[in-house]
Amino acid sequence: MTATEQPFDADTPPARPLTITELAELAGVSTATVSKVVNGRSEVAPETRALVEGLIRRHGYRRQRRRVSPAALVEVVIHALGGDYPVEIIKGVGQVARQHNLAVVISDAPDRETPGRGWIEGVLSRRPSGVIGVFSGLTDDQREQLVTRDIPIVLVDPSGDPGPGFPSVGAGNWSGGLSATRHLLDLGHRRIAIITGPDWALPSRARLDGYRTALDLAGVAADPELIGSGDFLIEGGRAQAHRLLRLPKPPTAIFACNDGQATGVYRAAHELGLRIPHDLSVVGFDDLPSVEWMNPPLTTVRQPLCEMAVAATGMLMKLVGGEPLPQSRVELGTDLIIRGSTARPAH
Repeated sequence: MTATEQPFDADTPPARPLTITELAELAGVSTATVSKVVNGRSEVAPETRALVEGLIRRHGYRRQRRRVSPAALVEVVIHALGGDYPVEIIKGVGQVARQHNLAVVISDAPDRETPGRGWIEGVLSRRPSGVIGVFSGLTDDQREQLVTRDIPIVLVDPSGDPGPGFPSVGAGNWSGGLSATRHLLDLGHRRIAIITGPDWALPSRARLDGYRTALDLAGVAADPELIGSGDFLIEGGRAQAHRLLRLPKPPTAIFACNDGQATGVYRAAHELGLRIPHDLSVVGFDDLPSVEWMNPPLTTVRQPLCEMAVAATGMLMKLVGGEPLPQSRVELGTDLIIRGSTARPAH
C-alpha cells in the first residue's frame, strides 16, 4: 500500500461504487468468489454469498472492464402457468419483445407469493435485458440484487404494494368490483354473495371494497355470512359456493373475484341441482377467452391482461434504453361484459 492509499472501511460508504477487487478486500475473500456472486453462480457458501451481497447493497458495484451487454431476453416470472391468465400475459409480453428482437424466457413460482430462492441466481446468470413480474411480488433481497446488476423490473397485476422505485401496471379492481355488484343490484338481487381471492392480494381486497361500496350506495347491508374467502382457484370457488348455497337463506347471486372461481361456482350449482341464471346469477372477473364458451356464457368484468402486459413491457423497454418513465404506476380500465349467467331473481 502506498502512502496515498487508504484501507477500505466497511462501515463508511464510499463516494463511488466499488469494483470486484475492492469488494473482495472488504469481504476478505478472493476476487473469483465475488465474481461468482455477482454473476449468480451457485458454488458459493450461503454465508459468504450473504456477506458479499450485503456489501454490494451497502456500497454499490461497478465493473472494472467494459460493461457486459445483457442477453437479448425478457424474463417473465409468474405465480402459476396453468389456464388462460398466463397465456394472455405472455402474449402481450411477446408482442413488444418481438418488436425489439428479444426472446422471452418464462419462469414460474407455483403456488407462491414470491419466486423461490434459486430463481434469482438463474436470472443473474442469464442476464436478461429486463424482468416482468406477474401477480407475485419479489422479496426485498431479490429486488436489490436486480437493482445492483442494472436489471430493470416492471410488475404486472402486483399482489402487494410495489413500493417506491418499482414500476407497475394494474387494472381498475375497485371499479370492477363496484360495476359487477351494481349490475346484480340493478337486476333486483339483494342477497349477493362474494367469493374473494387471498387476503394478502391487493387486487382481491380492492374488488371486495368495490362490492361493499355498491351495496352501501344501494342501502343494502353487507352480510358477513355472504363473504367467502377464496384463493383464486376453481376448487376454492366450488367449496365456497357449496357453503354459501347451503345457508338457511342462500344468496340469489354470487360475484366470484376471478373467472376460475366462477367456474367452481358453476360446478357447485350443477351438483346442487340449481340452474344458472334461473336459480342463481353468477359474475366473474378477468374475461378469459374460455368463459364465453361456458354454459351459459359467463357475465364477467374484463381485465385487459394482454394490454396490461403490452404496457408493462413497453415501460421495461424504456428503462432498458435508459429513458425515464412519465409515471411509475399505470392502471388500465375494466369493463363489465354482460352475457347469459345473470338475470332477475326468480323469487
